[in-house]
Amino acid sequence: MLILLTFSQNHLEVFTSNNVNAILERINSPHNIWLRCIRFRDRTAIAKIINQFKIKPSRVDMIFNHFPIGIDEDIEDCLFDCYEILTNQMKNREFEIVRGSIIVGNNFIITFEDTEIRILSILSNNIQRRIINLENWGIDYILYLIYKDILNNYYTVFDYISRQLDDLEDAVLDNSGDESTYKKIATMRQSTRCGRRNFQSIKSLLAMMDYEDFQWLTQPVKELFTQELIHQVDKLWQEYQALRIWMSELLEIQRDNTASKTSERINRLTILSTVFLPLTFISGFYGMNFKYMPELDQPLAYPLVIGVMILIVIASIMYAKKQSWL
Repeated sequence: MLILLTFSQNHLEVFTSNNVNAILERINSPHNIWLRCIRFRDRTAIAKIINQFKIKPSRVDMIFNHFPIGIDEDIEDCLFDCYEILTNQMKNREFEIVRGSIIVGNNFIITFEDTEIRILSILSNNIQRRIINLENWGIDYILYLIYKDILNNYYTVFDYISRQLDDLEDAVLDNSGDESTYKKIATMRQSTRCGRRNFQSIKSLLAMMDYEDFQWLTQPVKELFTQELIHQVDKLWQEYQALRIWMSELLEIQRDNTASKTSERINRLTILSTVFLPLTFISGFYGMNFKYMPELDQPLAYPLVIGVMILIVIASIMYAKKQSWL
């Protein structure tokens, strides 16, 4: 699906289509353009879009092959960001990781979304309903709003993760967690790496703003980035680090719990072996086939040996309990 949003000082129009030619025909260069390509994997059509905006053809391969996450330092033709975001879009009761690319030019921004990103849809709807006023802003302001919403999204994500960790911590500290508990924490820790890459991407963009040839952001938008987003990134980075440490501690405790349970099982098996060791010795001793064994002629020998065996078992179990081995 292709969604074209064009705007200028007194103009705002939205056009949706699956036909790339219909979209390109409606592009008017004097207007600012936001083109959303949602679940759009037609390589030939994407090449047409890239050519329309006079971007290097190599960008097509970067879009399809998932260029390494982060801002591309080659900014001659455009500002290119390949993103991977941990969003508050729920899938199987877990947060979903969404991937795609963002391309920013002089008067256009193109977002490629492997799956529709809710925060971008909300932003687009707010622009259409005039909740967000773009009258005095250029296309770079939309880039600022996108990054701002991505960061705000992480407050919701981290809050949800914190509540999940509270429940998992109770299970871990009560030693009632099992192997699935460890896997949940490990999976959660692995998924949060997206946050680190997002924060580093924005920090890279902030650093690139000082380049002499950096033309993709106007000075007012640069000030918004440095005055607002840099504080959000730092705050979220600290929260991210705290969550990672929390997860590491829970993983370590859960590993200790698992090792402790394994040790308990080994101890019980050892005690069981210890109990049956003298019984095995007695049964083996009296199982020898010698002709002259005095006990064979005693009528009470068999029940007496059985009784001794029972006493050994009872005495061994009582001793193990006294030593707190059971």
